[in-house]
Amino acid sequence: MTTSDVSSQQARTPRIRYRQAQARDGADQAEVFHHAVMQGAAAHYSMPEREAWAGSMPREASAWAARQAFYMTLVATCDGRCVGFLELDLPQGHIESLYVWPSLVRRGIGSTLLVHAERMLIEHGVDRVTVDASLLLAETLLRRGWRDLGVEGVMRQGARLERRRLERRLTVIET
Repeated sequence: MTTSDVSSQQARTPRIRYRQAQARDGADQAEVFHHAVMQGAAAHYSMPEREAWAGSMPREASAWAARQAFYMTLVATCDGRCVGFLELDLPQGHIESLYVWPSLVRRGIGSTLLVHAERMLIEHGVDRVTVDASLLLAETLLRRGWRDLGVEGVMRQGARLERRRLERRLTVIET
C-alpha cells in the first residue's frame, strides 16, 4: 500500500463517529457544554446570561457522567474525543440537551445526533418529541419543520433566559 493509498483511505473514513456516551466522556461533555454556551450562543444571549447558563452546571466530569444515568446520552466523537452530545429522556420523548463544539457547528453533527435520537424514540413507540430549545437551536429546528409551542423563561443563577418549547411528530419511514 502506498502513501497515497493510505491518505485516500483516511480521507474516506469519517472522522465523526456516533455512539452512546460512556463515563469517560464526562470531561469532554463539560467542555463542550461550556464552550457551546459561552462562544456558540454569543449572538443570542448577553454575557451575563451566558455566564449564568454556563455556571448552572459544574465543569466537572463526574457531574456529566452522573447525568448519563438519568438520560440516554448520545455523543459525536472526533479522534476519540466528544465534540457534541444529546441527552434524551426516552420515556418522556424529550430532548434534554443538545450541544456541539462551536467551531464544528453547521457541519451536520447536531442533525445526525437528532436523527439517531428520533430513531430511538420511534423504536420505543414514541410518536412525538419535544425540546426546550435555546434561541440558537430553535432557529435551526424551526427551519426544519419543528412546531413552536411558545416562548418561556427559565431562571439560571438569577438570570432569566428565554427559550422556545418545540415539538415534532415522529413518523416511521419504510425503507
